[in-house]
Amino acid sequence: MGCDHVDVRLVPCGGAIAGAPCPSTVLSWDGDALTASADGESVRVRPASLYHYFYDQVMEAPDSGSSTQLVTGLAALDADGLVMLDLPANWQPSQVRDFAMQAGLPLVDGEREPGPKVRSLLSGRAPGWRRLHGLGAPRPARWRMPLIYGAGLAGLVLMVYLVSAGLGTAWRGLATVGMLLIDLIQVKWLMVAFSPMLLAVGPIRAGLRRRRARMGAIAGPPVGPNLSITAAGGLHIDQGREKLPDIAIGHADGGVASLLLYQHEGLSGLFVMDGRNQPLHHIPGPWSPDDLHRFTERNRLGLAVHRITRQEYLALLRACRHASP
Repeated sequence: MGCDHVDVRLVPCGGAIAGAPCPSTVLSWDGDALTASADGESVRVRPASLYHYFYDQVMEAPDSGSSTQLVTGLAALDADGLVMLDLPANWQPSQVRDFAMQAGLPLVDGEREPGPKVRSLLSGRAPGWRRLHGLGAPRPARWRMPLIYGAGLAGLVLMVYLVSAGLGTAWRGLATVGMLLIDLIQVKWLMVAFSPMLLAVGPIRAGLRRRRARMGAIAGPPVGPNLSITAAGGLHIDQGREKLPDIAIGHADGGVASLLLYQHEGLSGLFVMDGRNQPLHHIPGPWSPDDLHRFTERNRLGLAVHRITRQEYLALLRACRHASP
């Protein structure tokens, strides 16, 4: 007689950060493998363990200050502790424990682990690594984009007319009323009608970014993260609204001396290295070698581009204390 079939399921109880929508992710174990399904996607892995993680993320606040938010999720790890599957969400601890026990999978509770250690572990990706957010991208109705651009064009014509007629004050008043309506009725696309220049901001910003990259002032994918040098001469890692401490440049202890761009089993990423060739910060993901070459040459940093082995990858990960998952 065969073994009894095991069918265990787990769903999140909230978003990865407080106030975020709850993902539609469904996690199941069929006695042989772990399957995560969300928004028509399905990923099947055979992990060696599960990792229930928690870490603090410092974010820029609207008042130019900062705030701290807790990020939570569940990761499926391989035998070397590399992340096969990352599932950001708020997973109820007791349900996670029951799920892991019924599935026969070891569970690592990262709630009391230091944030930098958690981030470093999550940055270590196994071949075929996937991250499922479980939050489907909203699909605007077909009529919305033409209406947005029509409203924007009408707003632009109205602005030009009022300003040319010496009624700039009237335009500012109209724009103020428009912004109030936007906040009241939550139809954010109406902002285009009251701020027509927003139509051009995206292309202008992209053009300026490409120019800065060609000059070696920044390096990184268009959507981030990006590297730049601060006025004080430190290396700045731009992660959107997340605030990361700048790293001093130089051969002194803890200073940035070079960058290591690596390729490993279909994975790529960047290690920020010190003068002793030890990793200071790990940023997985795609990076342009040409952009990095211009950036390091302009800022007198070393650059190495290597295809590394699994053992070299693991050694770098275990020696690195800070990372951007």
